Amino acid sequence: MSSAVIQLIVLAAIAIFLILRLKNILGTRDGFEKPITMDRPDPVRPVADDIIEHGPDRDIVDHVPEGSDSALALAAMKREEPDFSVGDFLQGARSAYEMILMAFETGDLEKIRPFLSPDVYAAFEGAVEARKARGLAVHAEFLGLRELVLQNATFDPATKEAELTIRFGGELLSSAKDAEGNVVEGDARTPRKQRDIWTFARKMGSADPNWQLVATGG
Repeated sequence: MSSAVIQLIVLAAIAIFLILRLKNILGTRDGFEKPITMDRPDPVRPVADDIIEHGPDRDIVDHVPEGSDSALALAAMKREEPDFSVGDFLQGARSAYEMILMAFETGDLEKIRPFLSPDVYAAFEGAVEARKARGLAVHAEFLGLRELVLQNATFDPATKEAELTIRFGGELLSSAKDAEGNVVEGDARTPRKQRDIWTFARKMGSADPNWQLVATGG
């Protein structure tokens, strides 16, 4: 008998042995079986499931320390407005930062007025008017964010006013030219690192979904 035939016989024997073992372990499924119901509690629940079900809100603790004042404030915001999401807010803040920063750089403030408190708008407007008085024209290009961190959160249950303070670290190209076209500020070819700490505010539960920039710093 050739070696090839012997190998085939050995492999067939191993396969039959494995099938019989699996049948003994798993059993068979013949005939009608009662469907599995999902409302019956599992008598032995994995520990990991309990941790996930009863653990902290990841939407909060992924951004601020668990049990901190900011975490408690964010939890209160969610109780007041269940649809509120910290992650979604930060995505919106990312877009708002670019929009507001570029509007300030280019002096086009009117389109961002709804997103600024009156005090912040007045401060931005003053800076833009000062540039115009010097005859400067700004050219800017936003290159992206390298940092976005939720620094602090506060919530006043009496007024339902919420405030979220974000630290931004961005990069942009920005230069200011005088009436003769000479660059007097910035550099059109060298990126500038921009660091800002902005505070946004909103009344939770309000029909207006927009947050307003109420304070700026660096």
